[in-house]
Amino acid sequence: MGSTRWQRERSASDSLAYIERFARLEAEGTDLHGEARAVDAMLPRGARVLDAGCGTGRLGAELARRGHHVTAVDLDPVLVAEARKHAELTVHEADLATFDLPGERFDAVVAAGNVMIFVARGTERQVLGRLTDHLVPGGLLVTGFATDYEYTVDELDTDLATVGLVREHRFATWDLRPWHDGAGWAVTVARKPGR
Repeated sequence: MGSTRWQRERSASDSLAYIERFARLEAEGTDLHGEARAVDAMLPRGARVLDAGCGTGRLGAELARRGHHVTAVDLDPVLVAEARKHAELTVHEADLATFDLPGERFDAVVAAGNVMIFVARGTERQVLGRLTDHLVPGGLLVTGFATDYEYTVDELDTDLATVGLVREHRFATWDLRPWHDGAGWAVTVARKPGR
């Protein structure tokens, strides 16, 4: 299957720099919770959420603070160690293309922060299939990524349909501005049929 784009392009020192960057942004008062606000608005109180490609656990921790039950997965051991500092999260180190949490099903899976463009090229559909398998019927998949990489929103739409998800919404930003061709970011909401 090969390594993910994240593994090919990032070293342990890059992961540490990533952690430091977000700590600095937080200290400067930068709003780091747009994704959590958007996802929180889509969910019932106390939802079970999978933070797929969780990085430092920033998004998952904020969703937990808002009353959701969050499990997180990432393959970067440096970022997993950082995410595990959030006691309210259950964090697993695993590749999204092959992970399995037996018996675990979620009301929502969130793959924010460019997760889909950092998986190994050619495994996007497999990753989406694994994420879909972990959703309850009627559950949501919410993903956000920059549109200037190889993986396109058209490919995403094809892959979503192939794994059995129905796209409900697409926005150009996490503050839910309308989608338009040429947008630099795509936030996509899809649902697993049922319920």
